[in-house]
Amino acid sequence: MASHDPLTAITDAFTSFLFGKTETTRLPVRTSTGQAQAVYLPTAAPGLGDSGVIIGREVYSGKGYIYDPFQLYGQQLPAPHWLVLGESGNGKSALEKTYVLRQLRFRDRQVVVLDAQGEDGVGEWNLIAEEMGITPIRLDPTAALDQGIRLNPLDPSITTTGQLALLRTIIEVALGHGLDERSGFALKVAHSYVNATTADRQPVLTDIVERLRHPKPESAEAMNVELDDVRAWGLDVALVLDRLVDGDLRGMFDGPTTVGIDLDAPLIVFDLSHIDRNSIAMPILMAIVGVWLEHTWIRPDRRKRIFLVEEAWHIINSPFVAQLFQRLLKFGRRLGLSFVAVVHHLSDVVDGAAAREAAAILKMASTRTIYAQKADEARATGKVLGLPRWAVEIIPTLSPGIAVWDVNGNVQVVKHLVTEAERPLVFTDRAMTEASAGPEDFDASLEADLEAEAEARALAVEQSPSSNSTVA
Repeated sequence: MASHDPLTAITDAFTSFLFGKTETTRLPVRTSTGQAQAVYLPTAAPGLGDSGVIIGREVYSGKGYIYDPFQLYGQQLPAPHWLVLGESGNGKSALEKTYVLRQLRFRDRQVVVLDAQGEDGVGEWNLIAEEMGITPIRLDPTAALDQGIRLNPLDPSITTTGQLALLRTIIEVALGHGLDERSGFALKVAHSYVNATTADRQPVLTDIVERLRHPKPESAEAMNVELDDVRAWGLDVALVLDRLVDGDLRGMFDGPTTVGIDLDAPLIVFDLSHIDRNSIAMPILMAIVGVWLEHTWIRPDRRKRIFLVEEAWHIINSPFVAQLFQRLLKFGRRLGLSFVAVVHHLSDVVDGAAAREAAAILKMASTRTIYAQKADEARATGKVLGLPRWAVEIIPTLSPGIAVWDVNGNVQVVKHLVTEAERPLVFTDRAMTEASAGPEDFDASLEADLEAEAEARALAVEQSPSSNSTVA
């Protein structure tokens, strides 16, 4: 009411006439982005929600970082597959192990791990398997002949088409090139004959080798060719398979599948640490295990499955094995499978013999986690994965346990946290000797990590074209 009083209005008008307006207008302040960041507090990118597995803290905001491909699929993730990159000793192994342990807290989760690293005769995942009361499936050529573990590529649980595809993959990996039509025909008729005539037991690789060496006349008559021609066409195929029967890989695949392998256990660990990682045996082994799991483990039972592969470049670097796993990845959408590939260097695969297949697999991985890399490697990785410039610039500066996470374009810097209960299982002797940093370094002052990362990010911003912009 006082504002409408005539006397008040006259008084205000007279005062304004004598002394001017009582309100003042503030002049704009122009400054650089670098200076303004001290006045305007930074804001953190939005998280991925609050449902799933806790990974650690987002570095710049300190917020908890939660990630789960099954919860995010369909909304923020087009595919549940995950690629983990980085130099040794920066925390990849700790992340994988804690991630699996935390996923297994959910009752509908099941994990298979291909453990290609080890020490003192056991794989790197041996401690975790023991803690959960699980015996790893240890594939060892030296123990296979003495009641060791066997996986039969001709197991009746694998479809006839799957068996033939697996046999072709094994041979093509060993030969380094695709099968020609004649060799493929010899393999097909041998496989068909063995399956049709073996009824009282599981067919085995020895049966295929024997039939390739001694084809039946009806095999030649079907294509109106000479029997000696069919035998010659199958000779190279027989020599390759003979390596699995009577060579350096004998015993692991040339008999019925070992009874008692529990495919319903929450965690299944294939211990491959006794296989030479740089030999042709590793991709052959990966192919056999991959197809065997495809036909015996992945089922439409509403369980969420995680398939974690250490040293995954052995898969992606072979065109034939990469094609097989590319097909396996497609189960992610239909049957709830999340494929986790752990690779040291992206250049190991994108510059290899299977560049096209590697690109297809990388495209399916909607989640990418990158630990510290050298500057040149970081730039190459950023170019292939389409990372923002600021992320590429800080990758070489990352401390152990801190990584850049790119979840379908949501890029954040995350510090992985390990609980006291997980520590004895995660930081094994191998990790201590391989890495330059021990467990205590992962628990170094979080404030120091934040300060270092903030400085690196500020430097990247100042070096970017937008650093010359001003704010009012």
